[in-house]
Amino acid sequence: MEYIYGAMLLHSAGQKIKEDSLKKILTAAGIKKVDESRIKALTASLEDVDIEEVISSAAAMPAAAPAAQQPAQTEEKKEEKKEEVKEEVSEEEAAEGLGALFD
Repeated sequence: MEYIYGAMLLHSAGQKIKEDSLKKILTAAGIKKVDESRIKALTASLEDVDIEEVISSAAAMPAAAPAAQQPAQTEEKKEEKKEEVKEEVSEEEAAEGLGALFD
């Protein structure tokens, strides 16, 4: 992730994302062992990418996040139903116990 963050920092500063610039950023951030092959792969993969376009299209993505909360709500409802069933059973058991007293 640090490599991507470094590339984003260079982009936001208006600099070209080059291997030597990215290495300097990572070294300044305290990365002790910078992987040259990862730097080369990242810079090569970002050569033909319009980063501004990617950022603007990614801004629309969080709209799907609330759907992930829906299953948790259904689990809560299931737990409530289980508790209701347990209460009914315990009331029946209590009635049976009282009936045994009067038999």
